[in-house]
Amino acid sequence: MQTLLQQEFRSRYNHDFDRLFFAPARVNLIGEHIDYNGGLVMPCAITHGTYLAIKRTEEPVLKFSSLNFPEDTFEIPIQNSYTKNKDYWVNYPLGVVDYFTQKGLEPGGMEFLFYGNIPNGAGLSSSASIEVVTAYAIKTLYNVSYGTTQIALLSQEVENNFVGVNCGIMDQFSIAMGKANHALVLDCETLEFNYIPFQLKDHTLLVLNTNKQRTLAASKYNERRATCEAALKIFNQKGSFSSLCTIPEDFFENHKEMLTPEMQQRVKHVIYENQRVHQSAQALKQNNIIEFGQLMNASHESLMNDYEVTGLELDTIYLESIAFSGVVGCRMTGAGFGGCAIALVENNRVEDYKTHISNQYFNKIGYAPTIYEVSIGGGVQEIIL
Repeated sequence: MQTLLQQEFRSRYNHDFDRLFFAPARVNLIGEHIDYNGGLVMPCAITHGTYLAIKRTEEPVLKFSSLNFPEDTFEIPIQNSYTKNKDYWVNYPLGVVDYFTQKGLEPGGMEFLFYGNIPNGAGLSSSASIEVVTAYAIKTLYNVSYGTTQIALLSQEVENNFVGVNCGIMDQFSIAMGKANHALVLDCETLEFNYIPFQLKDHTLLVLNTNKQRTLAASKYNERRATCEAALKIFNQKGSFSSLCTIPEDFFENHKEMLTPEMQQRVKHVIYENQRVHQSAQALKQNNIIEFGQLMNASHESLMNDYEVTGLELDTIYLESIAFSGVVGCRMTGAGFGGCAIALVENNRVEDYKTHISNQYFNKIGYAPTIYEVSIGGGVQEIIL
């Protein structure tokens, strides 16, 4: 990778870069659609991600290019503030430059070359990876005393306020704070977190991209969130709960008739999914991959039947996976309605599984999924040359 970036940087800028940085992608292992209901998430960083080769220059210009979007290059003069550049990928790093500029840093000329081996639009958070690697690179080049938590928070602020996407903190936090061979159990409200060992000696973690763009994810997300907020107001006629995930199981079971049938389904997922995160943490602490796999399956079943955010493509991967000997767990990851699933597969069955799932998916959907073998890696870092 370093050699490729050296060649491409010279081709674009006629000299070598100064520093090389990497930020991972992330997958959420379990705990889906409950962060905005006061629940816990369990993401991990993976060894796929975004590389950034960068050089400071004397020229008062910011130059951006990417191997993933070779047709889009940008030269932007140094300014006191920057504005969103239509809908191009450059808004992610440009927003980070603007953030530092507004904080008084006044960064000078720089040349950027990005390369990501993350599928765009698949729900693995390529945008957050770009934001975090850019923020980490600038704070390193300019000796800004920001810790990794601050890097995550400023990257979220860029996505919210500059790019205009109202995301939560999970993506940026797990990318900044990831730890090799560990998952994070994160409270997105308080930012309290724990590292949980996740040893995959006899199993392989696979990411399966449905290759379906998540066309419904945003609108359905808003619908689900509004339904959950309405349900909380109804339950607070009988109690005083700060979020759905603070409601005890027995309270829900004894008072669920207050809700419409659809609300009952949504709240059932929220309460029991939050429990599954706690149960998953205990299973991984005991290195019980089989129990963790069963909790993954239960999570997908709930997302499919109660929260209804999966869709034909994700359900095909799930149903074909759990029917295959050697798969210990499978579930959608991310917002749903396309994007990716993850599967835990016995090492000696991985190649047969890839063939099986590719064939079955193609037969039912009409095109193939893309399958990645991933490892659980560390967070944002500089690659020492």
